[in-house]
Formats: sequence, C-alpha cells, structure tokens
Amino acid sequence: MAQSQRVQVLGTAAGALAVVALGAGLYLGLVVAPPDFQMGELQRIMYVHFPSWIAVALTYFAAFVASILYLVKRQDRFDYWAQAGAEIGVVFNITGLITGSLWGRPTWGVYWTWDPRLTTTAIMLVTFAGYLVLRGFMEDPDTRARVAALVATIGFLNVPIVYFSVKWWRTLHQPQSSPSTVDSDMVRPLRIMMVAFVLLATYLMTRRVALAEAEGTAEREALQMGAANG
Repeated sequence: MAQSQRVQVLGTAAGALAVVALGAGLYLGLVVAPPDFQMGELQRIMYVHFPSWIAVALTYFAAFVASILYLVKRQDRFDYWAQAGAEIGVVFNITGLITGSLWGRPTWGVYWTWDPRLTTTAIMLVTFAGYLVLRGFMEDPDTRARVAALVATIGFLNVPIVYFSVKWWRTLHQPQSSPSTVDSDMVRPLRIMMVAFVLLATYLMTRRVALAEAEGTAEREALQMGAANG
C-alpha cells in the first residue's frame, strides 16, 4: 500500500473514532456531568473550548515539524502537511477564541480584553492566517513552499509563549487546570473530548493533505505544459 493510501486509511479510521468520541464526550459533558458550583451551566463551554486548544497545538506542531522537514529535504509531501496543519489549526484557533469570548462575557464582563493569554493567541492566529494568505499570493511552488516553511517555523515559536503566558504575566485568564483541580465527573468527558478533537484534527489534516497533493500535481503539470508550449 502506498504511503498516501496509508495516510488516508489512517485518516478514515481517525474520523470514525472521532464521531464516536464526540458523541460520548458531548453526552457526558452536556447531560451527565454536573454544572459548576460557581459558573453553573456556563462551564460546559469548557468541553469545546479547551479541546480546541489541544487541536491547535497538534496542528501547528504538525505544520512546524513538516516545515522543518521540507527545508531539510525539499520534498513536496512535507509542504502539503505543513499547509494542512496550518489551515486546520487556524480553524481550531478561531473556535478556541470564539468559545473563549462567549465564556468571557459573563465571567469577565467583556467578550474581549487585551489579556496576555488572549493577545498571544490572537497573534498566533494572525501569524498562521498570514501564512495562508502568503501562500495564495506566491505562484512559484518551490519558492512558496520555502517561504511558507520559514513563516510556519517562526510562527510556531508563539505556541509555547501562549501556553506559559498565564505563568509569566498577571492575567485575567485562569492558570491551566489539572485533574486534581477539576471534579472527576468533569474530567472524564473533558478527556474524551480532548481525544475526540485530536482525532478530528487528524482526520481533517489527512483530507487536506490529499487535496493539497491533487492541487500540487495539477499545478506542476500545468507549469510543465506551459514551459513546453513556451
């Protein structure tokens, strides 16, 4: 079985498991788990908000590793993975910011504040969104892949800054929670949703890689035909 076929089989399996995990996690989180004693039903946003950031870390890390590999090996398949990781990461980045804003309005009194955690996540989103815009403006595939790889590599440096922002600066955002600080009835669905979002992100990346491969093949064939006719 070819590598691309193995990737797609893996993606299909991840997608099927994601559906099961999402169903179980949402049921346990929205129906079975008790409301928070302080925030009440509002706390249930956590079951989408936090897993979104887990997916962001996974996808941006995939883009970072693939970009490094492309710069070293100059193989198109790594560029495809970098593009997929960045694109899917932006989707989850937006999801995390939206759910965070919905959570912040009744908690902090505003949808948005220039808190260090929120500011660094916004910068992260702008960086990778800029990565995608940059790709759209560059026509030569080799130059585009090389420049995009450099942007993704630099952009990933913001990911650990986002994570440690609540420890390095005074912030409205609460520090990272752990199983010891979350009720056991809430930890179970939260963990399931984290797994579900990882599986969902994996599925989406494999599908985007397949599309990028098709686009890349068509683009190079068109360039070769243009060069031959020229």
